[in-house]
Amino acid sequence: MSQHRRRPSTRQGARRRAVVVAAAFAGTVALGTGIGVWASSGGDGGSTAGASRQPSGSDRAASSGARSGAATPTPTRSYPLSQAPRTIPAVRSHTAARGPGWRPQRGGRVVVSDPALADEGRLTAGELGLSYAGQKGADDDVRPGDLRLDLGGSGDPESYTMTVRGGSVRISGPADAGVFYGTRTLKQEVHGGGTAPEGVVRDQPAKPQRGFMLDIARKPFTADWIESRIRELGDLKFNELGLHFSDDQGFRIESDTHPEIVSRDHLTKAQVKEIVALAASRHIQVVPEIDSPGHLGAVLAAHPELQLRNAQGVATRGAVDISKDASAKLVDDLLDEYADLFPGSDWNLGGDEYQALTVANPQASYPQLAAAAQQEYGDGATVADLTTGWLNARADTVRAHERTLRAWNDGFLRGTSVQPADDLQVAYWTGKENGARQPVEYLRAGRKVLNYNDEYLYYVLGQPNTFVYPTGQRIYEQWIPRMLRGTSAVAARYEPQVLGGSFAVWCDLANSQTQDQVAAGIRLPLRATVQKLWDPGTPAMSWTDFRALADRLG
Repeated sequence: MSQHRRRPSTRQGARRRAVVVAAAFAGTVALGTGIGVWASSGGDGGSTAGASRQPSGSDRAASSGARSGAATPTPTRSYPLSQAPRTIPAVRSHTAARGPGWRPQRGGRVVVSDPALADEGRLTAGELGLSYAGQKGADDDVRPGDLRLDLGGSGDPESYTMTVRGGSVRISGPADAGVFYGTRTLKQEVHGGGTAPEGVVRDQPAKPQRGFMLDIARKPFTADWIESRIRELGDLKFNELGLHFSDDQGFRIESDTHPEIVSRDHLTKAQVKEIVALAASRHIQVVPEIDSPGHLGAVLAAHPELQLRNAQGVATRGAVDISKDASAKLVDDLLDEYADLFPGSDWNLGGDEYQALTVANPQASYPQLAAAAQQEYGDGATVADLTTGWLNARADTVRAHERTLRAWNDGFLRGTSVQPADDLQVAYWTGKENGARQPVEYLRAGRKVLNYNDEYLYYVLGQPNTFVYPTGQRIYEQWIPRMLRGTSAVAARYEPQVLGGSFAVWCDLANSQTQDQVAAGIRLPLRATVQKLWDPGTPAMSWTDFRALADRLG
């Protein structure tokens, strides 16, 4: 038990009684915190003793000693061991300590050890009502009550340590991402006037990719709405926002190379740059997707000459004719153009649901594709080979921009002589496609996989086909990142190959919900998803308590 002492007062007369009252708060001098204010509110993990605390035996003895002038022990204040922070996602480790904890106080500051943390420092200072004091050395002018952000150490760049001690807070990590996540923990802890508990938090995510994917092609979302989600995602320690902005229903971002394909309701490039910059400030990368060779209906509406048609001349919905060089040039123009707009490290090539492959005999139904396949890959080559070759060629275009590439699992075709590029990651979403393969087939081949399991993580507007809106409770209580398909998990030995996952909003029946309804509907599922990506183990908190915490934190 720690004790905080001060010298006995020598003041006499009418002020003696005030000494007794002041002694109950003596520990705040050493800690530099406004404990009288803190204690009256009860705190969020420190002592519940407050300003109304009754005098103890030692208080009465001190009072008697003051009256007699004898030297006596100072009144003391003790604290129970602190409780772990209550945050979403939950911290992985907390070492308890005794003390009042920390909360933002008037005159408090944020200081940084490295100019690389200036953005994190300014953001957090503004959020907590502190002043930003800039860079300070290890021992330079750091005051009680300060929040200090440090770079240092080694390990996971998203890891951090947060120490609440002596009336101050220090958040450190090997990279700015981890320090930022530490500030998110602190922000949640002091939300609504609470207190960060005394002690040390050591925290890091289990999965390096924690995403939210948004279909803005079928349903346009405003820039303001997207930016609000980015702020929400950042506070929850997500690090990826996927934007699916091209489909049959619309092409939703301004284009300089092909302005003719852009839908009336779209985002300007200036708006996208602001979205990308806001995301970067929250350590979120924006991952674009221009899906091909299917889902290109909006592009084909402006280029009917590139529309895939079967042997009878009937158009195949959303499908580009991949036997034509002009088709590849148009899509590559777009890929090259948007690589400058989205500077993140990852890119989604799509590759799913090419309708030419859904018929009984693609070679007979699409003789032009069969002929192109044989010309490119030799006798016996199939439409599936040509489709895989298309995916590889688009990968070459984006790879030139130094991106890490992914494609939907049904874009990895079975039984082809042409194999998908080795570096393509698998975005596994369904087992419902023709010739569906179990996730373990991709894992055995050594591929890295991202979890988009449509059983748990697909929020499909209007609930068409067999989709139902996912619930946070079901994700929280049942799903883990190794559960890639349906309700069965792959073996634990594949854990390192499962990089993480994404909760996805798809807008098949776009008018089924408004933007505000979508935001409300995904609020708890997002929180449950990130909890399991940060720590896939069984949560310590019940769903009822988790939901109550989510409601309290907002």
